[in-house]
Formats: sequence, structure tokens, C-alpha cells
Amino acid sequence: MKRLFLAAVALVALADMASAADLPPGPPTYYKAPAFVPPPYTWSGFYLGVNGGGGLGRSAWDTTNAFNISGGIVGGTLGYNYQFGHAVVGAEGDIDWSGIKGSTTGGCPAGCSTGDSWLSTVRGRLGYAADRFMPFVTGGAAFGNINASTPGLAGGSSTNAGWTIGAGLEFAIAGSWTAKAEYLYVNLGKFNCGLNCGAATDNVSFSANLIRGGINYRF
Repeated sequence: MKRLFLAAVALVALADMASAADLPPGPPTYYKAPAFVPPPYTWSGFYLGVNGGGGLGRSAWDTTNAFNISGGIVGGTLGYNYQFGHAVVGAEGDIDWSGIKGSTTGGCPAGCSTGDSWLSTVRGRLGYAADRFMPFVTGGAAFGNINASTPGLAGGSSTNAGWTIGAGLEFAIAGSWTAKAEYLYVNLGKFNCGLNCGAATDNVSFSANLIRGGINYRF
């Protein structure tokens, strides 16, 4: 009797297993892949680029009133950034052809002209990295070739060292390319043109406000 009972239990268990095997499979289980989060943008590294824009400024001779000067600039840029946290520190140098010039007849009936044929700056930069945007302040040394002339006289020129300060915004475009816009105030001081400009001690000054745009490639 006991054996018959055990055999019946075994048959019932086998029937349940067979029924379960005949059931259709349940709906497939889908797993959602985790969302891709790009790594934060980093500003560290060397870069090389081009820049261009224009300047408005003032010049004065000892024998004239101050007068306006203006013109375009274009050139190249080389720099390096180092980022830690949101802070970015760096150094940047550039050299530009300059067409900034102007003239006056005030105190100089024949016309006194001041110009600058090239302009270069070597500056430190301090920026705040907001992912792909970086506002910055900058300042350092400026160099340029001031030239002065008046009709009938030899005129003169001098390579002067001065200073510059400014601010701007740089932003990443795509890949290793970035673009920037910046303002710089440049003061190259003055030089003594002397008798070449009509007076024994005719000092000529040069200062300008520059607005520039630029494209950089980061290595």
C-alpha cells in the first residue's frame, strides 16, 4: 500500500513538470543601458592660434594736443593652460601686425602722425572653467614699434616696452578647437622723437584699446 502511494506521488510530480515544460515562455526581460555622461571638459595643455580685430587709442606729442588713432591688427597666438578644479592658470604670448595710426594739425600745422607697425604681448591669464566656457582676466607686458612723422622732417621710431591688462571669454567649439573674444588696454609709454619731429624734446606717446577675436587649436 505504501509503495502504491509513493508511486502515485511521483506520477503527479512528473505530470506537473511536464505541464510546466509545455507552457510558452514569458515575456523577455529588457535591461536599460546606463546613460552616457561625457567626461568634463579640461582646459589643460598647449595651444596655437590666430587672432584679429581692431584698436582705438590716443597719441600725444609735446608740441600737439592728444589725438585719436585707430586701425586693424592681425597675428598669431601661443599659450599654455593648467586647470585644477574650476580654476585655470596660464600664460599667453602673441605678435600682431598693426595698422593703428592717426594724425593731427593741432599745434602742428603741417600734420603730425603717430602709428604702430607691430604689437606683441606676453601675459598671464586666470580663468574660471564652467565646463566648455571660460571667462578670464589677463595682464602683463606689451611691446610695439611706435613711429612718428611730420612732413619735411625725418621723423623717428622706437621699439617700446609697456603694459597691458584686459579680460575675455573663451569657449570650446568642437574637438580641440576653441574660440575667444577679448578686450585689452595697451600702453606703450612714450619715446623722444627730438629734432627729427621738430623739437629738441618732442616726446610721443601711444596707448590703445583693443578688441580681438581668435581661434585656437589645443594640443
